[in-house]
Amino acid sequence: MPAVILVLIAFILLYLFVNWQSSGRGVYNTIVDAVGVAYEKYAPYSFKQIREKIKQLGQEYTVRQYTTQIILYSGCAAVISYFYFYNIIISLIYALAAICVVPYLSYLRCKRLYSEFIFEQIQTYTTNTIMEFATTQAFVRAIEGVYASGVLEDPVKSDVKVMIDLAYKNGSIEQSIEFFNAKYDFFIVKNMHQLFLQITNEGSKDSAMALENMSSDIDMLVEAVYRDRMDRAVFHRKFIQFGCVLYIMALLVEFLIGIDVYIAMIKENILVNILIHLILIGNTYFLLNGEKYYNENVGAE
Repeated sequence: MPAVILVLIAFILLYLFVNWQSSGRGVYNTIVDAVGVAYEKYAPYSFKQIREKIKQLGQEYTVRQYTTQIILYSGCAAVISYFYFYNIIISLIYALAAICVVPYLSYLRCKRLYSEFIFEQIQTYTTNTIMEFATTQAFVRAIEGVYASGVLEDPVKSDVKVMIDLAYKNGSIEQSIEFFNAKYDFFIVKNMHQLFLQITNEGSKDSAMALENMSSDIDMLVEAVYRDRMDRAVFHRKFIQFGCVLYIMALLVEFLIGIDVYIAMIKENILVNILIHLILIGNTYFLLNGEKYYNENVGAE
């Protein structure tokens, strides 16, 4: 009987989804309307900028992709939690909780994509500045050439313009370098700026060799970063598979002891109920923590 009720609820949800879609609004738009005011009020300003940049890059999820995520996560949460507790109310609660996870996963994804974008911009900035400096032998003229070439995008492009303005305002490059180093905490940026500062202030008889070595170091670092990204993508897929298996392993115990015995245990013993909740929440936390690590620690340096 409970299984019949679960199937009936699934049909009702499917009916609502089809009606929302046919009315031209969609599930995602409905949810956005409900939480949009709260998001604009409480979301960090920095994340708003990040998400806007992801949209400009064309890497933001479409309405269909968000809707698919909502249906997939809520459906899996409902089914798994039902076979853990055989309780429709608990299944609905876990399904709603799974929907609440979707914005968090979107937040993590946007941060990762933005971080990768910034690293690519830093790679472009450092490589092109070295080439310009090799020709001009002047740091300000070098970054002016990079800025004018159009190879950079905001926010890095705007920050390079700030560097140029600071250099002309102060008559030196020290404050410009300090500003950029503080904004973009990358070893390749700091090492390159230190080399330019040394050449500018002290001079160098063999600056061409030093610039060539710096360029080689940047190429090696970039190669290592992209190799790390590919390795992490493979590991991420295996991690998700392992996390899903954890849910199934807990269900295997239920079938080993017998479904009737299991249902009697969860109905009669509150401690068993609490333990099962902890197992389910613990597995979910394990997956979310892994997602957080994968998306935040992109291995740029």
